[in-house]
Amino acid sequence: MTDIDKWKVEDPEFWESEGKKIANRNLWISIPSLLCGFAVWLYWGIITVQMLNLGFPYEKSELFTLMAIAGLTGATLRIPSSFFIRLCGGRNTIFFTTALLMIPAFGTGIALQDKNTPFWIFQVLALLSGFGGGNFASSMSNISFFFPKKMQGLALGLNAGLGNFGVTTMQVLIPLSMTFGLFGAMGGESMVLQATSGTLVGKIPAGTETYIQNAGFLWLVFLIPLAVLGWFGMNNIRTEQVSPIYRNPLTTFAMMSGMLLISFISAVFGLWLLLPESVHGSGFGIPKEIVLFIVIALTVSLLKIIPGQIGESLGRQYQIFDNKHTWVMSIIYTMTFGSFIGFAACFPLAIKVIFGYQHVMVDGVMSHDIANENGPSALMYAWMGPFIGALIRPVGGMIADKFGGAWVTHICSFIMVASAVGVAYYMKSAYNSASPEEYFVPFFILFLVLFAATGIGNGSTFRTIAMVFPKEQVGPVLGWTSAVAAYGAFYIPKVFGEQIKATTPEVALMGFAAFYVVCIMINWWFYLRKDGEFYNP
Repeated sequence: MTDIDKWKVEDPEFWESEGKKIANRNLWISIPSLLCGFAVWLYWGIITVQMLNLGFPYEKSELFTLMAIAGLTGATLRIPSSFFIRLCGGRNTIFFTTALLMIPAFGTGIALQDKNTPFWIFQVLALLSGFGGGNFASSMSNISFFFPKKMQGLALGLNAGLGNFGVTTMQVLIPLSMTFGLFGAMGGESMVLQATSGTLVGKIPAGTETYIQNAGFLWLVFLIPLAVLGWFGMNNIRTEQVSPIYRNPLTTFAMMSGMLLISFISAVFGLWLLLPESVHGSGFGIPKEIVLFIVIALTVSLLKIIPGQIGESLGRQYQIFDNKHTWVMSIIYTMTFGSFIGFAACFPLAIKVIFGYQHVMVDGVMSHDIANENGPSALMYAWMGPFIGALIRPVGGMIADKFGGAWVTHICSFIMVASAVGVAYYMKSAYNSASPEEYFVPFFILFLVLFAATGIGNGSTFRTIAMVFPKEQVGPVLGWTSAVAAYGAFYIPKVFGEQIKATTPEVALMGFAAFYVVCIMINWWFYLRKDGEFYNP
């Protein structure tokens, strides 16, 4: 039976006799579906590196915009996705949003077969890959209803942490899949590397044939069976606590499509305001912070004016905005997950740009375009940061379940400040050196520490949200805070791209460290003061 009308997970007897089995089945279908969502959303970080290695005719700063486009769209799509479960049910939502990922995956495979593909086509595909970013909000909201409060930290940590393994899985599988004709004649012809590339197991020299189109086609192998599993194995909870409005699947698909379209319109408008004319933007030069505010406000406002039951339901769910802790946790969640997803998006290309080129004076001008043969391969190392950040996230949830969420978040925040400052120091040293590889090891180790701290801290925020908010608000709050935090996948690559162009990449990390200091003070004020409303929830 796909619809569940009786669901009392806080009742130990019901949980042990019926609830646990159903909840775990939904969780273990949700995780790989979310994993593929993250993979498709963030695969531009790997694809752009290989596009440089193959000599695609685009500037490095232009390639950074593809990650920023996917980041902005994915984050914006999380806003409507935050409310899908209460409107459509978990099974309908997860099936449909997983199936949508096939569109950008197939399209990317086709576009990458030709170096002369117009850049605007890659921009559209990066826009569509935002489907994968939006899926996190609906997935987390769905799982929050299946587990009792005492298990929220672990269950949500598993869903988010193992789902985030999509970043690592993608960064490992895509380089390997490009080394051979995985799909035979159906996959298209190979291209020849113009610069050294790499995989998990070693470097690949220039002149080697590669199949970059597999970066898109590969995900169809997983998405098709996962969509089937979601349809036949998951459930819609239909109790008073959740009470989805629509039962007919086709109606729910149409409703979700309309809400996603509204978010796409907002995201496209924001991107047009933000991007320069050279990459089909307005060229107005509006600051990215203002653009983000416009996109979020426009999306929330347009969704609210939808007539009928959808607007009424969203009106009730929008009550989370009257709770000050929604905004507090949005900031803290952005510090942890926003940092993780933003760094994961730009880490490969940052390694390539900073350590893959020599930084020397040429005719009295500093040049950053001479290939560094001794530089590390971004495709060999970039996967390790997201791997650690995702792997350790459930641990953060478990520790927080035992010792409280705010203290764990607080400790992680201090570690993030220290490691970000250290990364900035070695990044600056490398970007002013003819042999930047000398600074790679300390840079890389500190970045791994930074990733680990974001993972543990993010796991602990799940516990805090579950304890601070009433049960009926936990799902929408998780979705909303994850939507705001996901703008890190747009903001951080955009800042990196701007600072790379200005030849001062270390400024980006120093700015992030300053933000973490602000978050430390906010976390202490609301959740670690003994006389506060909540103490170490």
